[in-house]
Amino acid sequence: MTSLRNRNPVTVGLIGAAAMLMVGLLTFFWSDLPFVSGTEYTAEFGEAAGIKPNDEVRVAGVKVGEVTDVELDGDHVKVTFRAQGVWLGDQTVAVIRIKTLLGQKNLALDPLGTQPLDPDVPIPRSRTVTPYDVNDAFGDLAKTTGAIDTAQLATSFRTLSETFSKTSPEQVRAAFDGLSRLSTTISSRDQELRKLLGNTSSLGRTVADRNAQFESLISDGGVLLAEFAKRREAIASLLAGTRELAKQLGGVVADNQAQLGPALAQLERVTTVLQRNQDNLDRGLRLAGPFYRLIGNAVGNGRWIDTYVCGLVPSPNGCVPPKGAGR
Repeated sequence: MTSLRNRNPVTVGLIGAAAMLMVGLLTFFWSDLPFVSGTEYTAEFGEAAGIKPNDEVRVAGVKVGEVTDVELDGDHVKVTFRAQGVWLGDQTVAVIRIKTLLGQKNLALDPLGTQPLDPDVPIPRSRTVTPYDVNDAFGDLAKTTGAIDTAQLATSFRTLSETFSKTSPEQVRAAFDGLSRLSTTISSRDQELRKLLGNTSSLGRTVADRNAQFESLISDGGVLLAEFAKRREAIASLLAGTRELAKQLGGVVADNQAQLGPALAQLERVTTVLQRNQDNLDRGLRLAGPFYRLIGNAVGNGRWIDTYVCGLVPSPNGCVPPKGAGR
């Protein structure tokens, strides 16, 4: 057998490069392999409704794949998706649903039918459903509001008010007067309302662009709630232990009632005596303060007693301090 050292280095290099290229391609397109990513299907929709590649494909709320392509096919949209580990029947219904209030979508499948769904036959538009997007609703509202002739509307309300002013009751006339003033106010604020609706649509798009941050915030909130749940279990366990301790102490007190009764009675009598002699105790504590202070001064300077004894050695003048010396 020829060793690698004796082989043609050009051939060895080409084989190695080809092997590395194959490994790279296999790694890059691994998710596109049929036996890995599942079977590929297509569905026809009247509109895209915000669905886009990499959006989830779900069956009964469980993710089974993802959308791979969304393209225009004549007067409808063709959505290509992959599904793995799920059976789809020949009457399967595909629905584009709103995943979050921020505008993210997913593709929901209802696997109906008795025969397996043919991957080469698209799901027709008769079995597909699209939602009504919130941004589209605001856009349609802005268009409808912009198409209203506010000046003509104000004139109409004013005419009605003038017509019914003499023949209608006071309440009806006041109501139409209010409607007339409301129409006039709306007419004078027409540009502001259009700007407000436009800003609302811009806000919806901005919030939709921040969908990942909101999902992260909601996920962190779930972690926080889980931690609260753990602490709740610990507190519940502590309370249960406290109740058990109280029960045991109650049993101990009940078992020793005969011994505890006389002891508590004696303690009550001692407390009564102390209460009656509270003034004497207070006076004793006040007198004990200076005494212990002098004792501390005498023995607190070292391992000796530091004091002054008057009259130990006789003195002609005695040990009486001079007048005014103690002040």
